[in-house]
Amino acid sequence: MLEKKIEIKGINPVELFGVNNAKLKHIKTFFPKLKVVARGNIVTIAGDEEVMDEFERKFDLLLRHFNKYNSLTESNIDNLMMEDGSKMLNTDSGKETLVHGNHGVKIKAKTINQRRLVEAVNKNDMVFAVGPAGTGKTYTAVALAVRALKAKEVKRIILTRPAVEAGENLGFLPGDLKEKLDPYLMPLYDALRDMIPAEKLADMIEFGIIEIAPLAFMRGRTLDKAFVILDEAQNTTTMQMKMFLTRMGMTAKFAITGDMSQVDLPRKQRSGLAYALDVLKEVNGVGIVRMGQVDVIRHSLVKKIIAAFDEAEEKEKENKDQNNKDN
Repeated sequence: MLEKKIEIKGINPVELFGVNNAKLKHIKTFFPKLKVVARGNIVTIAGDEEVMDEFERKFDLLLRHFNKYNSLTESNIDNLMMEDGSKMLNTDSGKETLVHGNHGVKIKAKTINQRRLVEAVNKNDMVFAVGPAGTGKTYTAVALAVRALKAKEVKRIILTRPAVEAGENLGFLPGDLKEKLDPYLMPLYDALRDMIPAEKLADMIEFGIIEIAPLAFMRGRTLDKAFVILDEAQNTTTMQMKMFLTRMGMTAKFAITGDMSQVDLPRKQRSGLAYALDVLKEVNGVGIVRMGQVDVIRHSLVKKIIAAFDEAEEKEKENKDQNNKDN
């Protein structure tokens, strides 16, 4: 009797095989003449060579399905075990789905401007997405990056932010530089955790397939064969923005997101995002998508809060203009 070992990489075996190996037991029913034993991330099979070859072929389909959809049900197993089961992987259940998140959740562009952002990224190598909090700028951009990585359009994802203190002080935080900066990068981690299983995400970060770093770490580099996202771009200076944009390699995609109402730069220092939007608005190949209150998909109160702040700021501006005229 021949024996082979199959290593499962980047997937939590419990998520793949289910609690108490329930899904593995279901898989075994299709190969009654084969001995199948799973220990950790190693699956050992023993039996006739022809049957083992068929198991490997079908098991590869199961792994590819899980990697694509982050989910594997008994119904999926039944369909993939059919003679033409591979066709399941070649059909898109919805063209609007950007990526399948954890547990098979479909992540889609939910608002008109999120869909415009998707279209802009498809058409342009550099896209700016500007708008208030909760409009899905960063989340949609991360979903597009994960989609590009899964489709092998890029070899890596690079996510970056300027380490600007929003009324807080980095110095008092414990730990090394990375530990001090991680809280600033948390929204990027949160988005990735929705889309990639934790174990696989950890491996991708460890091996540099996904890199999350402060903007200062981009200096002097050429970012090629990568989907690069600059988040919180309103807090870049003009020199930082120029430095970042000129890192672009020949086969890279750049997405720059920011909210001009949340600039944390010192007073009188111009935002690099505002400057870039002004000087690049007529450049062919650069897309600009502006989001607003209609795109907010957080709690319903968030829209009201944004509207109230906008109204208050407009009144303050009018009063200031009037005082200047009176003086």
